[in-house]
Amino acid sequence: MDFGWTDGELAFRDEVRAFMSAHWDADPSAADAEGADTHRKVVELNLAAGEQGWITMAWPREYGGREASHVEQLIFNEETAIHGVPLATIGSLIGPTLMVHGTEEQRREHLPYIASGERIWAQGFSEPGAGSDLASLVTRAERDGDHFVVNGQKIWTSRAHRADWIFLLTRTDPEAPKHRGITFLIADMRTPGINPQQIVQMHGDAEFNETFFEDVRIPADNVVGEVNRGWYVATTTLDFERSGVHVVRSARRQLDRLIDALDSSEVVATQGRATVRRVLADTAIETEVGTWLAYRVAWMQSQGLVPNYEASMSKVLGSEAAQHNARGGINVLGLYGALKPESPHTLLHGVYCQLYMWTVSRTIAGGTSEVQRNIIATRGLGLPRA
Repeated sequence: MDFGWTDGELAFRDEVRAFMSAHWDADPSAADAEGADTHRKVVELNLAAGEQGWITMAWPREYGGREASHVEQLIFNEETAIHGVPLATIGSLIGPTLMVHGTEEQRREHLPYIASGERIWAQGFSEPGAGSDLASLVTRAERDGDHFVVNGQKIWTSRAHRADWIFLLTRTDPEAPKHRGITFLIADMRTPGINPQQIVQMHGDAEFNETFFEDVRIPADNVVGEVNRGWYVATTTLDFERSGVHVVRSARRQLDRLIDALDSSEVVATQGRATVRRVLADTAIETEVGTWLAYRVAWMQSQGLVPNYEASMSKVLGSEAAQHNARGGINVLGLYGALKPESPHTLLHGVYCQLYMWTVSRTIAGGTSEVQRNIIATRGLGLPRA
């Protein structure tokens, strides 16, 4: 890959940084929170970025993009992480899926609103009994005239309580082999019978939801791709999920804040200096390598290549780097590291206490590290399946 930046890319990064400074002023303690005020600020920033055409800038112009390179898209995503902006929508995942498998009517109906930041999406894939083995899903969709009637439940639907639309996998042929008989549907979250229930996580936020579907009538026109061929549509969606730059740069941002606090004597480490230096150096190196792996994924996409096992490499390292950063930081801070943000004695707004609990899910969400390593082994190293 090309390890340099063009003059245009450098100028664009400066433009995005100026934009972020003008539009994002959330308190650092709220940067990863799920509170209503933080959500409002994220939505406002996304709408402003949508006006610039930055949310989906690599998309075709006819769908609200700028036909920019994937490297420029990475620069925008990276700067949101550097400035501590939480991701507000996963519409960038369903968008390319609609371009590949959707009808022209579906594209015209949804893509411009995703590009503008006006429509927030949720993903309805995982179920209580179908996580890494997603094809074991049992949520049913039965044809009834011009509609499918959906019954079942999904879990870990991120921000479903704030979403406008949801894309989901349903079982439409229970007699078929489990990877077949699955249909990919999209649904308005205001449809009667869709009921998201927030799940309070151990760090206190409620980003995830368990979403129940009770006799939900979804128009047959909302099928993406072919009926009973939804598994292959879903793999397209997952291919766009694993670049990793936001995860690894968010970890580096928190690490830099810890280093600055140690340098300024705002924080006194509870371990020996040599141990602290080793912990910080290890994490800094890991996040740097993770950043370059994410760059490689974007560079390959800009060259028209498909980053298959390369995206899995980026996902594994980024997820584990986030966990290592949280573990290292909370240990460096000692007993102070375990204090939550509301404590009057907390350091760094209690961010490492939150990160330590929140990053537990990093090696599970979006494809477990075990699954990613299998992809690297079989598709990258050419090893035989067991």
